Amino acid sequence: MNVREYLGRSVAVTGLALMLVAGAVNAQQPAKDFEPQVGQAGKDVIWVPTQLAMVNRMLDTAKLTAADIHYDLGSGDGRTVITAAKRGATAFGIEYNPDMVELSKKNAEKEGVTAKASFVKADLFETDFSKATVITMFLLTDINYRLRPKILDMKPGTRIVSNTFDMGDWEADEKFEVKEGCSSYCRGFFWVVPAKVEGTWKMGDSEIALKQTYQNVSGTVKKGNVIAPISNGKLTGDSISFTAGGTTYTGKVAGNKIEGTAGSAKFEATKG
Repeated sequence: MNVREYLGRSVAVTGLALMLVAGAVNAQQPAKDFEPQVGQAGKDVIWVPTQLAMVNRMLDTAKLTAADIHYDLGSGDGRTVITAAKRGATAFGIEYNPDMVELSKKNAEKEGVTAKASFVKADLFETDFSKATVITMFLLTDINYRLRPKILDMKPGTRIVSNTFDMGDWEADEKFEVKEGCSSYCRGFFWVVPAKVEGTWKMGDSEIALKQTYQNVSGTVKKGNVIAPISNGKLTGDSISFTAGGTTYTGKVAGNKIEGTAGSAKFEATKG
């Protein structure tokens, strides 16, 4: 073996040895934990965390209790779900980013709420959240608009709270703003899913014709040849109220039946 061959072989062996050592060192180093970055891209939106003061106000506005089933649509790092679980609710987070889902699970474990807080990697538009009694979200108006038909088909009385972004022409039942402990994205919108009442209802020898635009109701009450226009028509979940012919009607909607009072008298109306 000449000197050139010897030196070439020595360099090759030394290089291989260094690669093996580097590989062994890297194998011993733990993988870096995922750290979300504000503004990172998601499927439909970028990620911006809801500040905790806003989280609490959203849940307060929804009057969340331990009896509620809560879904957070686009749950990010899990803070809203975890806060709801701390209040005793059974809470679920729907998130498309698998790294965020795993981070949320770790955060829930740190806070001791894994029995109440669950997270799943899923597409909002392909997920069944119909069991929810409270929904929170921090999405964009156009996404809210796309979700709106699905939300309106939910059980009357379901409470919906959105950070910053509205539902188009579905007017909010309540608007609010958090000024303490929140520096950005601090406005909120609250809705209650209304019952579906549009149509003709028979009430004894009278007829109620209802027109509905989300939670607002108009129409007429007809008895014989007398037709009285409806005013102040309002739905709050399955509760309906309106005034016609000087009489105030209040009732509960249960499918194709409304039961309640008209002035001091009881009434029952059936849709047909």
